[in-house]
Amino acid sequence: MLYSKGMKKSDIKDKSLAASGKKRIEWAAHDMPVLAAVRERFAKEKPFKGLRMSCCLHVTAETANLMRALHAGGADVLLCASNPLSTQDDVAASLVKDYGISVFARKGENREVFFSHLQTAIEHRPQITMDDGADLISTVHKKYPDQVSEIIGSMEETTTGVIRLRAMAQEGALKIPVVAVNDAKTKNMFDNRYGTGQSTLDGIIRATDVLLAGKNFVVAGYGWCGRGLAMRARGAGARVIVTEIDPVKALEAAMDGFEVLAMKEAAAVGDVFCTVTGNINVIRKEHFLVMKDGAIVSNSGHFDVEVGVADLKKLAVRVEKGVRNQVDAYVLRAQKKEKRIYLLSDGRLVNLAAAEGHPASVMDMSFSTQALAAEWVLKNQKKLEPRVYEVDQKIEEYVATLKLKSMGVSIDKLTAQQKAYLAGWEEGT
Repeated sequence: MLYSKGMKKSDIKDKSLAASGKKRIEWAAHDMPVLAAVRERFAKEKPFKGLRMSCCLHVTAETANLMRALHAGGADVLLCASNPLSTQDDVAASLVKDYGISVFARKGENREVFFSHLQTAIEHRPQITMDDGADLISTVHKKYPDQVSEIIGSMEETTTGVIRLRAMAQEGALKIPVVAVNDAKTKNMFDNRYGTGQSTLDGIIRATDVLLAGKNFVVAGYGWCGRGLAMRARGAGARVIVTEIDPVKALEAAMDGFEVLAMKEAAAVGDVFCTVTGNINVIRKEHFLVMKDGAIVSNSGHFDVEVGVADLKKLAVRVEKGVRNQVDAYVLRAQKKEKRIYLLSDGRLVNLAAAEGHPASVMDMSFSTQALAAEWVLKNQKKLEPRVYEVDQKIEEYVATLKLKSMGVSIDKLTAQQKAYLAGWEEGT
C-alpha cells in the first residue's frame, strides 16, 4: 500500500501502526543523548539543506532517530530496509506519518519487493548515501553507473559491507568515497561487541526459550561480534566453544578462556550455534550431518549466507515450518532414526528478526558517528578520492566525550609536563 506525504511516497505495511511506533521511537530517544545533541545542532545549522539522501539500513526505532537527525539537518531523506526481516512496521509507519520521512520497508517483504525498494532509493538520486551491507552502493555501481558522479560520498555501517567495499576499491571498481563507519572505535568496539552480544542472545532466547546454562554454545568467528557473543553466552552459564580461521583470533579466544575447535569437531558437540563471521557457508553439509538431535542453528552476520541453508534443505526429509515463531525444524534421517535441526529466522540476522536489534544506548554512538561522518564527507568533498576512508579521529573523540558526559563519567587530562614528556625523546631511564 502506498502512502504520500506531500510529494513523497512510501511503501509500508500499515499507517495505523504509527502511534505505537512513535512511542517506540521516543523510548529509544531517551537512551540516545549523543544523537540528540547532534540533532539539535543540525536543526540550527542545516548542514544538509537541499541535499537528497538515501539510506539502506535496518528500519528500527534507533534508525528512526538517525533519520530524524538527518531530516532536522535539512536533508531530503528516503529510507529503505537493508534486511527483509529487520523492519519494525510500527516505526516505519511513524516515520511516514509523524516525521514526514519517506520509508520503503515492510517486515517479511520478499526478495522482489526488497530490490524494488532498493531501486526506489536509487531513483531518489541521492547525493549522500548510508548503507548497511553495501547493497545500495554496489547496485548503483552495477546498474546505475550514470548516477555515480552525483554521489558525494557514502557511509557503511557493517563489517560485511566494508569487506565488499574494500574489495571494490582494490579492483578499481569503487568510484565514490566511502567512510567505513563500522571500523570506528566508537562503533565496532561497542556496537559490535556489546550490541551484537546482547541482542543476539536475546533473539535466540526469544525464539527458542532455551536455557543456555549448561549448554555447549558454539560461536563461529571471534571478531568484535564474536567476542561480545561469547562473553554474553558465558555469562548466561553456557560452555562456549569458538571456531576460527584466523590463528591470532583463535589464540586470543583460547587465552580468553574459551575452548577453540574446528567446526567439524564443534558440530558434533554443540547444542546452540551462531555464526558471526561475514563469510559464506560457515556451517554446511558435513557439519549438519554430525550435529545432535535438537541442535539450534542461527546467524548474526549481515547476510543469510553464513549458514548453508541450501545444504540443510537437501539433507532434510521434510521441513516443519513455524514450530515456534522464527523457528523451523529440518528433519534429517540419522541411521534408522530421525533428528531435528532447528534453524532460526531462515538463517537471517536473528537479533533483528527474532528480537529488536541493538539497544538504543549503544546505537547512540554508532548513529552519531554515522551522522557526523556524513557531515564530514560534505565538508571535505573537494579533496576526497574514490576509496574507503576511516572515520576522522576528531569525530571519534567527540562522540566518546559526549557519551561519557551523558553517563556521568569524568576522565583526566594531560598536564603540561605530561604533554611535553610524551612529545619528547630526551628523557629515558
